[in-house]
Amino acid sequence: MVEVVLRTVSVDIASATPILLLEEVHGHRVLPIFIGQPEAAAIAYALQEIETPRPMTHDLMGDLISTLGAKVFDVEIQSLVGSTYYAAVRLVQGEREFVISARPSDAIALALRVGSPILVNDELMDAEGQILEADDETDDEVVDMYEYYLGTNDGADDESSEEELVAELHEFLDGFGRAEGSA
Repeated sequence: MVEVVLRTVSVDIASATPILLLEEVHGHRVLPIFIGQPEAAAIAYALQEIETPRPMTHDLMGDLISTLGAKVFDVEIQSLVGSTYYAAVRLVQGEREFVISARPSDAIALALRVGSPILVNDELMDAEGQILEADDETDDEVVDMYEYYLGTNDGADDESSEEELVAELHEFLDGFGRAEGSA
């Protein structure tokens, strides 16, 4: 297994679909995984460490696992069948280990909340991993998720612009939660 970190949550401009870029911890390859809008919002909440008045689904999952005396050992992106990625969450409870099938987006959202490692199957990374060059980060086909949703990228990199962007992201995510009718 190859350990990865979530490099970014972006949006593919051509399809307007959120995409995760999982980057090798000890390498230069990334694994792109397309995900849904709600999952992108859940991951964005975790990345921004946004506290919600009530637990979100992945917070609830983490709380349930902890309350049952278990811990998330790691999450594993295991395979690609057609255009669908398969993942698993490995739980440890005492001497027992459980492997639970999951969507990669859910597994990653959970891992971000509980601080567990994210792994990718070696053969999968070999087959699907891509090497991003330094100037690939500015690729016109993939833009930062926050820039896409908020339409704010005037090239300013100062701290006040970043604070405004984060505030606008919070507004977007709050509106997203209401629009989805979350309970």
